[in-house]
Amino acid sequence: MTDNTPTVLITGATAGLGRHLAQELVAGGRRVLVHGRDPERVRQLAAELGTLAIPCTADLSSLAEVEYLAEQVRAVTPRLDVLVNNAAVGFGPPGETRQTSRDGHELRFAVNYLAPVALTRSLLGLLTRTAPARVVNIGSVGQAPFDPAEATFYDNYRGVVAYRRAKLALVAFTFDLAEELRGTGVTVNCLHPAGFMDTGMVRESRIQPLATVAQGAAPTLRLITDPSMEHVTGEYFDGFFPGRALSQAYDRQFLAKLRKVTDQLLGRVEVPAGVCPYTYEGQLPVVGGSLGSVNFRMSGAPTLMRATVRG
Repeated sequence: MTDNTPTVLITGATAGLGRHLAQELVAGGRRVLVHGRDPERVRQLAAELGTLAIPCTADLSSLAEVEYLAEQVRAVTPRLDVLVNNAAVGFGPPGETRQTSRDGHELRFAVNYLAPVALTRSLLGLLTRTAPARVVNIGSVGQAPFDPAEATFYDNYRGVVAYRRAKLALVAFTFDLAEELRGTGVTVNCLHPAGFMDTGMVRESRIQPLATVAQGAAPTLRLITDPSMEHVTGEYFDGFFPGRALSQAYDRQFLAKLRKVTDQLLGRVEVPAGVCPYTYEGQLPVVGGSLGSVNFRMSGAPTLMRATVRG
């Protein structure tokens, strides 16, 4: 592919906001890489959208598949103008119990935060080469404070709180990465598109929708396509208007701790063999171990966990 067609990757594109965005962007002449977890649904969407749509499949609850998605993107396009981190796990039905990702992380923290961080970092080279380029993170006004060392969220688990913790982490990452990338031509912004859009995710939570998907798509498309937004970075929007995230998102100590924990979880920083990557601050007592792995116990965890010995 050697043409200069503006190219957008949308995660979670087979339904709801992602699908609407894909339809609008293709109609506007942009090439759209449509991502989803179900290969058949992704193929059907791409066929429906036509030749400007390229299917990409990955399960974002697996960090290995997040990297596989990045590999797919690099294989099919020499440019990436916009990355839209849209895929998410919602509140879930009332009373839903704690779930884990394929890597053993709390599911909402994994899909709604770790996956977009890992994907964005894996695609930074492509975005930088394409610059000016944009990263648009789909956030929420629903945010909840937490300690990154306790992101496993064993105690008093509630899906809605887990979702809101992950959304706080995502907007904090937005601010942090925007500062890191200043001067590169890659902007990073986060927005709450609209309150409780009429999507399957909202309906699953037994919540009455308050907005249409089209209402949420309009401010999102502005961040993706509006030339006046080319140099805007490190901002959080509530719809079309500048918003204010939870105060913790602006706290330098929180940002530093979240960055440290995230880098440890994603393997960007080496963690000594057998210690917990969430809580590692220097030396963490080991509960017990065996060849190839070491056991440790997280705060509130019902059982011992295992970490692979690296050396």
